[in-house]
Amino acid sequence: MYGRRILVGSAALIVGALALSGCAGGDSGGADGDVSMSLWHNSTTGPGKAFWEETVADFESENPGVTIDIQSVQNEDLDGKLQTALNAGDAPDVFLQRGGGKMAAMVEAGQLKDLTDGIEGAAKSEIPEAAYSANSLDGKIYALPVAVLPGGMFYSQDLFAEAGITENPTTIEDFAGTVDQLKSAGIAPIALGAKDAWPAAHWYYWFALRECSPETLAKAADEMVFDDECWIAAGEDLQELAALEPFNDGYLTTSAQQGAGSSAGLIANHQAGMELMGAWNPGVIAGLTPDQQPLPDLGWFPFPEVSGGEGEPGSMMGGVDGYSCSVDAPDACVDFLNYLGTAEVQTAYYEAFNAPPVNTVAQEAVTEPYLQDILAAYNAAPFATQWLDTVYGQNVGNALNVAVVDMLAGGGSPEGIVEAVQDAAAKA
Repeated sequence: MYGRRILVGSAALIVGALALSGCAGGDSGGADGDVSMSLWHNSTTGPGKAFWEETVADFESENPGVTIDIQSVQNEDLDGKLQTALNAGDAPDVFLQRGGGKMAAMVEAGQLKDLTDGIEGAAKSEIPEAAYSANSLDGKIYALPVAVLPGGMFYSQDLFAEAGITENPTTIEDFAGTVDQLKSAGIAPIALGAKDAWPAAHWYYWFALRECSPETLAKAADEMVFDDECWIAAGEDLQELAALEPFNDGYLTTSAQQGAGSSAGLIANHQAGMELMGAWNPGVIAGLTPDQQPLPDLGWFPFPEVSGGEGEPGSMMGGVDGYSCSVDAPDACVDFLNYLGTAEVQTAYYEAFNAPPVNTVAQEAVTEPYLQDILAAYNAAPFATQWLDTVYGQNVGNALNVAVVDMLAGGGSPEGIVEAVQDAAAKA
C-alpha cells in the first residue's frame, strides 16, 4: 500500500513508502502516582466518537491509575483551537496531528514530544517504518500514524446507473460528459461543502497535482515559490469545471460533514451523484444515511487526468492522520499511542471509521470494494502528496483555501489565488 515518492511537508520530497492508513495538558501525576491525561480528537458523533470512548475505557482498564479526559472537537474548529492551546502552554496531552507544515511549525516551537525511542511493540513491528515518514522530521518521530486517507471521487452507483453512466471517467473530458449525463437525468452531479473552504480548495489541489510536476510541487513546499504557470493553469481548470454548473444548489453555504444537508449528507441520501473527498468519507457518509449504516451503492474512482499537464499520471493526494503527544505530556501518553498501534485497536478503528488502518495485520480486515480500489490506486501511484494546505502550513494553507472559494464565488481569479498564497508566504 505504498506510493514510490511522497511529498509530506515543507522540507521533504521523500523517496520511499508511506502506509495507509479540551483540557490542560501535562497533568502527569499526583502524589499517589496516578496519571491524568487529556485527548483531543475530531469525531463528534456516531461510531467514531464511540471508538475513542471505548478505546480509552479499555486502555484505562488495562492501565490502573491512568485517566484520560476526552474532548471531541468539530473538525473545522480543531486546528485553530489546538494552535491557541499550544501557544498558551495549555495543550492537550494527546491530539490529532495533520503533519506537514503544520507539524513542522509545532516542532520548531518545541511543542511536541519526541517519540522516536518510545515507539515499541506492535506499533513498531506491525506498522512499516516508512509509514512514519509523514509524521517525522529530521529523522525523529513526532506522531503515531493512524491512517493515510487518499482522496478521489466517491459516488452513488445507483445514481450513475440511473443517469446511464456505465464507465467511470478517467480524463477531465470524460468527467465533463459524466456531469452532463447526471444533469440531464435531473441529478445534482457534484456535492460540494464550500462553506468550510477546504472542500472547495481540494478541487484546486487536485488540478495542481495534475498540472504541476512533482519537482514543482516539491519546490513550492520547500521554498514557498509559486511562479510556475501550472498554478495558474490549475485555477483555470477549476474555472472551466465551475462553468458547467456541476455543484449542488447553494454549495457556497453548504457545510461538508455536518448533518443531512451537508455535502456528505447529499451523497448519503442520494441527492447528489458524487463528491471529491478523502478516504474518511465512507465513515462520514455512513453516519448520515437514514439507518446510519454504510451506503450500499458507494463507489470510488481516481481524480481524472488532465491533458497536457506536467503531473505524473496516477499521482495521488491524501492526508496522513496521526496522534502526537505534547512536549510536557506524561510517559503514559506514549504508552497510549503504542496501544493505538496494535492490530486489535487498529481493526476497531477501521470498523468505526470505514477507513484503512495503518497496522499491516489489521489491514487484512479491509473488504469493501471501494476501499480496495483506493488501496490499489495508492499502491500504484508514482507520486503522492499530502493535502496542500497541510503541506504549506496553517497560514499559507488557509489563504489558499479562502482564495479558491473567492474565485468560485465570482470575486477572484486564478491569478488571485497565486497572489494570495504568495502574500501569505511572504508573511510567514
